[in-house]
Amino acid sequence: MDLPCPFSLCLTIKTRLQEEHERCLLYLDASTRKALIATAEKQLLERHIPAILDKGFTMLMDANRIEDLQRMYTLFSRVNALESLRQALSSYIRRTGQGIVMDEEKDKDMVSSLLIFKASLDTIWEQSFFKNEAFSNTIKDAFEHLINIRQNRPAELIAKFLDEKLRAGNKGTSEEELEGTLDKVLVLFRFIQGKDVFEAFYKKDLAKRLLLGKSASIDAEKSMISKLKTECGSQFTNKLEGMFKDIELSKEINESFKQSSQARSKLPSGIEMSVHVLTTGYWPTYPPMDVRLPHELNVYQDIFKEFYLSKYSGRRLMWQNSLGHCVLKAEFPKGKKELAVSLFQTVVLMLFNDAEKLSFQDIKDATSIEDKELRRTLQSLACGKIPKGRDVEDDDSFVFNDTFMAPLYRIKVNAIQLKETVEENTSTTERVFQDRQYQVDAAIVRIMKTRKVLSHTLLITELFQQLKFPIKPADLKKRIESLIDREYLERDKNNPQIYNYLA
Repeated sequence: MDLPCPFSLCLTIKTRLQEEHERCLLYLDASTRKALIATAEKQLLERHIPAILDKGFTMLMDANRIEDLQRMYTLFSRVNALESLRQALSSYIRRTGQGIVMDEEKDKDMVSSLLIFKASLDTIWEQSFFKNEAFSNTIKDAFEHLINIRQNRPAELIAKFLDEKLRAGNKGTSEEELEGTLDKVLVLFRFIQGKDVFEAFYKKDLAKRLLLGKSASIDAEKSMISKLKTECGSQFTNKLEGMFKDIELSKEINESFKQSSQARSKLPSGIEMSVHVLTTGYWPTYPPMDVRLPHELNVYQDIFKEFYLSKYSGRRLMWQNSLGHCVLKAEFPKGKKELAVSLFQTVVLMLFNDAEKLSFQDIKDATSIEDKELRRTLQSLACGKIPKGRDVEDDDSFVFNDTFMAPLYRIKVNAIQLKETVEENTSTTERVFQDRQYQVDAAIVRIMKTRKVLSHTLLITELFQQLKFPIKPADLKKRIESLIDREYLERDKNNPQIYNYLA
């Protein structure tokens, strides 16, 4: 016989049990009540538990039926069947969550979907499952499983989700709402096993926000760093905190520079420049990009360099031209404007102070900007409103647009950003894996230095206990072999499964 839908069935069972209880009070001896109710529970409920769960538990969870799930929990507790309900919950979370995490076409919405899913589960746990600790642990275990079934990608997407929320431009979001979002994302972060992947992408995005002035709130940025520090310790956030220190120290250096004799006596007039002085070890690695700067900017850089090295002897300054941005004062026949542009855009635009028309090759020779970067720069300056033919060709020429007009006085000319390519993502991930190899090697040497002699099995076991990221036994074996080749370890002559530490 087919069972009715589960919420109707549970309601019917609850009603029938109540009726039996009332009949017992009215017509039967009190001593029979316990046995009667137990029999009724067995016939009406216990024997149907697998069918109830198979037929409708998923439907109740999907529809967020709080009261019906609460009724199911209460009834199941009467027949000691909460373990079956708990297992059904675990299976539901893993199955539903896997659909969210493994769907590559919906990667953009993965984190948002996981947050909504987790919030609904928390509500059900509080209101339907009466904050049962075993059910709370089930939710945590299931979430940890599903977030790590697709190695590395969820960690990367969580970092990018935070970048989106911490960027300037999130209008309509209050400080309190942003703080609440950070707390919710932190719950997902706790489940990540490969936190070093998260750290690499978070660091890369934080650097852009700080250097380009794109943070929605510095207080929110520091709050997030504090949360990560509480979760993972100071070593995890050391470089992130160092980036903030560099930004704050740079402000002091710039103020000191403006008051210096070099600035007062040598700086060209009409130019203001602010310099971020970055400590190499704290920030992501940026590929150097050559550019031939206008004379005025070269003079400014040389004067700043003279000041800085006189104050901090023994240091070396290396200019990162790809990170620079400027505000240019421009005079058009139809009015004066301020143009917020990148340094590369600045270099190109300033060529037209002395020329009305320049070919692509002229601009390339004058600026020395790398070919692909120059093409993107020219696209952003000349092709913004052209629906077709956006690519810059070798035989293209460019002229000053004397009919340019816009309602705003200050205009931001967005540089054409290449979307993060597979190669860039791979590069970031490869750096993480390289760092992991160093950590594995250090852990092996540390263990063997203490133990002197150890079997392969025991060494692998200790490594799993010490390492804070997922790694396969085969990869650990490769690192051990590497250390043997480099003569940090050697195999025992009588038993190749035993390693000796070479002092």
